Amino acid sequence: MSLDAVSVTQDGAIARVVLNRPQSRNAVNLEMCIALREAFQRLDSKPDVRVILLSANGPVFCAGADLKERADKDEAWVLARRQASFAAYDAIGRCGKPIVALTQGPVVGSGGEILMSCDFVIASENTTFRFPEPQWGTVGATQRLQRVIGRMNAKELLFTGRIMPVDEAYQRGLVARVVPADELEKVGQEIAESIAAAPPLAMALSKQAVDLGHETNLGNGIRIEMAAIERCLADGNWRSGIEKFSEVVGSGSGK
Repeated sequence: MSLDAVSVTQDGAIARVVLNRPQSRNAVNLEMCIALREAFQRLDSKPDVRVILLSANGPVFCAGADLKERADKDEAWVLARRQASFAAYDAIGRCGKPIVALTQGPVVGSGGEILMSCDFVIASENTTFRFPEPQWGTVGATQRLQRVIGRMNAKELLFTGRIMPVDEAYQRGLVARVVPADELEKVGQEIAESIAAAPPLAMALSKQAVDLGHETNLGNGIRIEMAAIERCLADGNWRSGIEKFSEVVGSGSGK
């Protein structure tokens, strides 16, 4: 099976994963699900990759699931197809590398699931969000969405299927930053370079500690963080971080 639905490139420590079905508004089909899963599993195993940028080709980030591919399929096929999408989201979510999503234009249904599997989202000012699964006679986005924006907010979006503008998405925590459309790539590259320049172990452990801590209470979360700190200390590179900090502070104070 061709995996052209997703393109993967690498420039130094920065990898780029691009949804690549612009002719179909980057709608998610089985091919894209398989390609996303394989891409993130492969990148996760590459020690020279320190950060991943996820974006889309064309003016639409993702129009949701490609319902056309289901027209002549039975229920068993549709169920297997949904399982393939969950496997793709899981591969993104489990990847140990920091993943930054860059979005433009409409983000619908499955597109939102892809974004919510990333670490955070930088959105252009023309981005919109919609989760219309119930209106399409199916169920989706019921778990990740409520964990990002809250249970009642998720229900309102799912039940109404309305379009949510990017400013509202930012206020509700679905988007970390909103930038002008013509600055999206520049800002994304700057963020990726900053992450790639940081100590990789500390970055990986920080991501792991946040994700594991989110699943438990504060007391257990502190234990998770202490374990991560101990690993950083055992690695020995923490002293270089102090030296780097001292250099930055010194240069900032005119020394």
